[in-house]
Amino acid sequence: MNLWLAPAGLHVARGEVRDAPALARLHAGGFFRGWPTAEFEAYLADPATTPAYVATDAKRTIAGFALLRLADDESELLTIAVDPKRRGKGIGRALLAAALSDLTMTPVTTMFLEVDEANGAAIALYRRFGFVPVGTRKAYYPRPDGTAATALVMRAPIG
Repeated sequence: MNLWLAPAGLHVARGEVRDAPALARLHAGGFFRGWPTAEFEAYLADPATTPAYVATDAKRTIAGFALLRLADDESELLTIAVDPKRRGKGIGRALLAAALSDLTMTPVTTMFLEVDEANGAAIALYRRFGFVPVGTRKAYYPRPDGTAATALVMRAPIG
């Protein structure tokens, strides 16, 4: 099993099915429409096509995670979330670095993602890793007030 160092005494490891409830809680705390535990269980059940990375301590208390989808030579960052109390400490950066590092050992050559175009912190993080905008998706993210945010589609080469 690969382990990567992360800030605040954490490390990044591969996610497992047993992590699904914690991932669902973190996701619900960071997004208007959180995914249910069953959805995370389904994703985590197939690490060959949907690897997950968790920032965790020695007791497996999860502070953040990243979930990918792999298809042929492309990958997609499905979602990334960090406990709101632990944001701004480099955990998201550590998760993304681990995922991209792991992908260099696969046939994947490109990663795509969508991000709310108003999420400056996330966009800055992605740009640090070489992601560039390649398009938009209008009305992609629902908001609590009934409106919908535009997603910026970004792409980066792997390796």
